[in-house]
Amino acid sequence: MEITGRLIQLLPDVEGESQRGHWVKGGFVIETDGEYPRKVAFITFGEERVAMAKNIPMGSPVQVTFNAESREFNERWYTDLRASRIQPFVPGQMPPAATGYAWAGAPAAPATVAAAPAAAPAQPAAPAPQFAAAPTVESNGEDDLPF
Repeated sequence: MEITGRLIQLLPDVEGESQRGHWVKGGFVIETDGEYPRKVAFITFGEERVAMAKNIPMGSPVQVTFNAESREFNERWYTDLRASRIQPFVPGQMPPAATGYAWAGAPAAPATVAAAPAAAPAQPAAPAPQFAAAPTVESNGEDDLPF
């Protein structure tokens, strides 16, 4: 799922040790746009995702990709919104395809080399059929459906 808004708060980090080693949990809060703005809190697990949220300037518009997870404890249900990606959001533009969040000062992605223009535009190839044609059956006005 995805939601857009602007970053309004970073939540404190929580660290611990488990049988699998060291873990870090962080979080942040965004405020949605619209007639009735809502504040939505997300959690992030792992050093990379926690650092990703910390590199976002406060008040910046963001698009968050997340999963909602619920669990039961002592006959009560608890729901977490776990952010898996945070990226800049500019209305009217497609978000970058790269995962993560890049701001000025962050290492730039490697530049791509533009190909030389072709001498003549290529003609598009005819699309290949994806499925074989279904056999035709002559109908006498009746069908074999049970209903």
